[in-house]
Amino acid sequence: MKILHTADWHLGKIVNSVHMTVEQDFVLSQLINIIRSEQPDVVIIAGDLYDRAVPPKEAVDLLNRVFTTLVTDIKVPVLAISGNHDSPERLEFGTELFRMQHLHIETKLSRSLKPVVIEDEYGPVYFHLVPYIEPAEAKELFDDDRIHSHQTAMEAVINYIKENNDLRERHIFVGHAFVAGGMESESEERLSMIGGSPYIDSNIFQDFVYVALGHLHQPQRIKRDVVRYSGSILKYSFSEANHKKSVTIVEIDGEGKCNINLIPLVPKHDLRIVEGYFDELLSHPLDNNEDYLHIRLLDKGQIMDPMYKLRKVYPNILRLERAGFSTTKSLSDLQQIRQKQTQSHTELFASFYQEITGEEMDDKRMEYIEKTISTVIHKERGE
Repeated sequence: MKILHTADWHLGKIVNSVHMTVEQDFVLSQLINIIRSEQPDVVIIAGDLYDRAVPPKEAVDLLNRVFTTLVTDIKVPVLAISGNHDSPERLEFGTELFRMQHLHIETKLSRSLKPVVIEDEYGPVYFHLVPYIEPAEAKELFDDDRIHSHQTAMEAVINYIKENNDLRERHIFVGHAFVAGGMESESEERLSMIGGSPYIDSNIFQDFVYVALGHLHQPQRIKRDVVRYSGSILKYSFSEANHKKSVTIVEIDGEGKCNINLIPLVPKHDLRIVEGYFDELLSHPLDNNEDYLHIRLLDKGQIMDPMYKLRKVYPNILRLERAGFSTTKSLSDLQQIRQKQTQSHTELFASFYQEITGEEMDDKRMEYIEKTISTVIHKERGE
């Protein structure tokens, strides 16, 4: 069986005030051509189809066109899940009807957790579609007070799958999560850490022949070749400037052994970081000068209105900085920012509270803040 694995489309994304819908349309047309050429038996989309719970009309229209092409024109089964950016309720609309056309969109974790079964010449392949969920949702679903983190929530899901399926056969896991050891970037929204860590140990996927993951935007394997993030279809921040975007092709034989290849995706306009001197950048324009650029000027002297002059040559500059102006203080600030990125929402608020009041937050206030943050997260996801 041949599978095409993709994820993190983030339709409707805005990067530095630029709407990316045209760029996304371009790269998804490329993806459709790859599907026509490779003729996979299944297409997997591992979450974050949209960039926010209420996507703009253009993003909805684009997803509709792509799905229509895949299931009615090419006639390839599509297996998709909701990610942490998606609204489960909105993506759920019409799912029962879509299944008749072999478009399977799983948005809510149900107790049945029945896999989608697709046959090849060797027999059935079982696809377990597990959408992004908060630990509190798994705690309620499994009625288990021990579930307090993304790890314990995923353990409950995996244990249920093991109890109700013979994993000696070919089983594929499709999920949207942060597996420990993965390399992240700035454009990924940090997963909730209320009551625990957002990370999941990759060892719990040991019994699956392939694990198709979404959430991290860099294509990568986690400990084993078959535990893999396909990455996003485009670069969505300058922290991804060195990424090579691609889709993953997985060929599975009758014994469940996988042969994996990456097919590159080439954007209409690249996202690049460029360093140089002001006069040289103007007098010797770069190739592909219409790419989205973060320019770092190496000049030390004063420059009059550099952005205006540079944009005459490079119309899509998104960010401009003076590389020589970094200070020890800015490096210290960066370290503090990175330290805070590892803290949960509750820990960040508790730290802010202590800075303002000079006192540590008591347990009662901490409990109230946890409940409030949980409510806000649910509202942001459109639940």
